[in-house]
Amino acid sequence: MKCKLLHRIILLAAASLAAAACGIYSFSGTSIQPEIKTVTINYFEYKALRVNPSLSNDLTEKVKEDFRKMTRLEQVELDGDIEIVGEITGYDVKATAITANEIAAQNRLTVSVKIKFTNRKYPEDDFEKSFSAYADYDSMLALDSVEAQLCEQIVEQLSNDIFNATVANW
Repeated sequence: MKCKLLHRIILLAAASLAAAACGIYSFSGTSIQPEIKTVTINYFEYKALRVNPSLSNDLTEKVKEDFRKMTRLEQVELDGDIEIVGEITGYDVKATAITANEIAAQNRLTVSVKIKFTNRKYPEDDFEKSFSAYADYDSMLALDSVEAQLCEQIVEQLSNDIFNATVANW
């Protein structure tokens, strides 16, 4: 009985190592071809009309952090095997829940981003795509009082979406 269990564990471990060794799949969910060794993540330019001075830096750093933590890729300043160029195109607040007295009960902060993904080894994977993420807050609160927390949530979601679209093939 112990021998069969040990045999199964060894077989499972060997299969896992073989899958990871081929370089196509990893336990973080990425599917990066073995020839791809480097990534360039450019600063996300801020082009939205409404200003948030820290959002570009926060999003850029979060995307870089996700790539550091979840891939084997070396980050380089120029000419990476894959490259991400992005811009923040929207930063908007709108009422989402209207009460019977036609007063907003909730507001929604939405951030929109456009990215261009370039794969120098596999150009057929190149794309341009827009993403948006939002967070709701009580309309009785001033945006200034909740903006940092909302932006943190939104940056997390946008970074996940960008990561998944570029190297996780979701």
